[in-house]
Amino acid sequence: MADSLLTRPWVSPTALWEAPISEVLNARAGGQLSGAWKLLLLGDGSPTRHLHLLTGTPITIDLIAMGPELASQGRPAEVAELAPPLLLRQVWLRCNGQALAWAESWWNQAEAERSLRDRQQPIWLSLTSERAELFREVDGLAQVTADWLERGFGATGPFWSRHYRFFRQGRELTVIREVFSPALERWLGPSRHDADLHKV
Repeated sequence: MADSLLTRPWVSPTALWEAPISEVLNARAGGQLSGAWKLLLLGDGSPTRHLHLLTGTPITIDLIAMGPELASQGRPAEVAELAPPLLLRQVWLRCNGQALAWAESWWNQAEAERSLRDRQQPIWLSLTSERAELFREVDGLAQVTADWLERGFGATGPFWSRHYRFFRQGRELTVIREVFSPALERWLGPSRHDADLHKV
């Protein structure tokens, strides 16, 4: 996109812990998560739809940056399967002005031109605007940290994160990483089982 925003993308958050990909793909990851959080993080539904359902308020997108990927450090391994040149998009997902999630996505630049015509629209809406069939595969579960995430969420980390891919007709479209605010406990309850809350 020739008119890419001048805002430089932030670096990806630092992973403090990651589940083995085999456990994520075989639905064995996230044993420490409460049921509601496990569905949010490891289910194949739309997070913007889930956040809308939880809060009763439409989710708005605050676009941080969108432009050519400048560094590959910290990105999910699955990004290597996308054809270069790559574009990186980073956003806050807000409800009534409160940041409930942060997300970054990697795209082949030509695919981004076709799929992301409205930059302020959630990716799910962009990709399904013509009712095209999509497949979502959750590939990663992690706990991450970053000082700017703490400022944006108004909370101390670490934060739960996941990453996944969208496929259409067997072809990989994008890799997306999402990080969720602890404020979601208002609707989902604690993220960990009660027994895990007391562990040091």
